[in-house]
This record gives sequence, structure tokens and C-alpha cells, in this order.
Amino acid sequence: MMDTEAFREFKTGLTLLRDNYAVKALPHMKRAVDLDRNNPYYMSYLGVVLARSEQKWGEAERLCDTAVRMKRNQAQLYLNLAEVYATAGRRDEAVEALQSGLKFARRDVRLTIAMNRLVERRPPVLTFLTRQHPINRQLGIIRHKTLRMFGQD
Repeated sequence: MMDTEAFREFKTGLTLLRDNYAVKALPHMKRAVDLDRNNPYYMSYLGVVLARSEQKWGEAERLCDTAVRMKRNQAQLYLNLAEVYATAGRRDEAVEALQSGLKFARRDVRLTIAMNRLVERRPPVLTFLTRQHPINRQLGIIRHKTLRMFGQD
């Protein structure tokens, strides 16, 4: 009975969080964690809600980190930890969290997408052409390989 109530609270909180109502989601997430203290997802999302609603970075990081340690192979937990870091303005640590996720969570495409959003890209080689132009793409590949060869990447 408590599991279903906890799940119901979690779902309500998650819906509010996805609709950008983090403050309204907070009591639901707290209740879900109170009802089921050993669920890493509830813990992780409570961390995200705390970061977004109350800017409690330390507590949010602790909750998300604990959740990751409980279930290392779940990509969503790494995404949540990275979101907490990014919300706190700690971009480098967000990238590190996603890189750890790529090691443990079997190359989940969501981790790669999140990583690409955080990592700053170089400008196109030929700025008068679009980034997607075939010439720019090929020159970009050559630039990337050359820089990696010389240890600049």
C-alpha cells in the first residue's frame, strides 16, 4: 500500500517538475521519499526539485550522488546529477557526471545528447558556410583529428 502511495506522489511530483512547477513538486517528492527511503529515483528527483526550487545545492548533490551509488547503471540518475550541477553553475562537474554515466550506463544516447548541450563547440572552419555544409563537416573532422594527434583536444 505504501509503495503505491509513494509512486502516486512521485508521479504527481514528476508531472509538476516537467511542467516547470518545481516549487509545487517539492512536497510530493518529499512525501515519496518519506514513504520509500530506499528508492534511488525518488531520491534523485527530490535532489533535482530541491536544486530548482530552493537552490539547496549541497543537499541536492548529496541526494543525487547517493542515488547514483545505489544504482550505477541507470542513465537517468546521472542525468539528474548533471542537471543539479548545471543548475548550480558547475558545468565542468556536470560534464564529469555525464562521462561517468557513459562508463556505467552502457552508452545511453540521452547522456550523449546532454553532454553535447554542455560542451562548447568550436566555430565552423569556414564561417561563411553553415555548420552542416559538407565542406565544413569534412574540414571539421580533419581539424578534430589533427588537434587530437597533437594533443590539443
